[in-house]
Amino acid sequence: MSFESSAASRRKAYRAEKEQNRKVFKHVKIDDSTVEVDKLELPKKRYYRQRAHSNPFSDHQLEYPVSPDLMDWSKLYPHYYDKDTKQMTKDVTIADIGCGFGGLLVDLATAFPDKLALGMEIRVQVTNYVEDRILALRGKHLETQGYQNISVLRGNAMKFLPNFFKKGQLEKMFFCFPDPHFKQRKHKARIITNTLLSDYAYVLREGGIIYTITDVLDLHEWMVKHLEMHPLFERMDQKWESEDKCVEIMTHSTEEGKKVERKKGDKHIACFRRLPNPQIV
Repeated sequence: MSFESSAASRRKAYRAEKEQNRKVFKHVKIDDSTVEVDKLELPKKRYYRQRAHSNPFSDHQLEYPVSPDLMDWSKLYPHYYDKDTKQMTKDVTIADIGCGFGGLLVDLATAFPDKLALGMEIRVQVTNYVEDRILALRGKHLETQGYQNISVLRGNAMKFLPNFFKKGQLEKMFFCFPDPHFKQRKHKARIITNTLLSDYAYVLREGGIIYTITDVLDLHEWMVKHLEMHPLFERMDQKWESEDKCVEIMTHSTEEGKKVERKKGDKHIACFRRLPNPQIV
């Protein structure tokens, strides 16, 4: 057996084991009564190979609710589901769009223990990795019930964001190191456009914040330009950014951000506040 085929076999076996764990633990409340919780080891990234980018306009055979009222959040946050009332005790208020391997989500879990944060990721294996990572962290922090407040789903925020979130539900949205789509004909696939910003303004409450960070200056200028042009957003100043806890977390927690640091690259940050809707006279 060649080295390549042997590695592929190991990767397949590893993924099969993790998939079985997800079937058992994914939608259940992990607590002291959960059996075999010791199986939940932190995943190894090398077994979750995936292309760096995915075409958001392709048919990805995604599952999404017809409306936010039909979204079953109990499967993602079973710790916050009240079986007596059959209602969630909290709503998701933080969204990490294109969450990658979940570095930001993990840090947000401890920084905001009273908030529910959701990562949305379109790539299959990357989503699986984040799911396995969160389940393992929940299993390792049973005493404190840590990491119950974060979850991830495979979704396309460019198409279906209003299917998941109600009007004004979110208070923070993160866009960390998004695909720059360098070619001009690909700019329509960038995650920040005039049309998409109206969707983001719909799900973001008044006073909520959009956080952006990238190492690509052209993309940074593109995002700033479109956000400044939109009537429902205004840019926060550098003093605010230097004092905001989320900016600090976003700057250092993501895998892409750490890669930029190792290469001694620049990180370009811009944050925008959701303005009140204008009065119709």
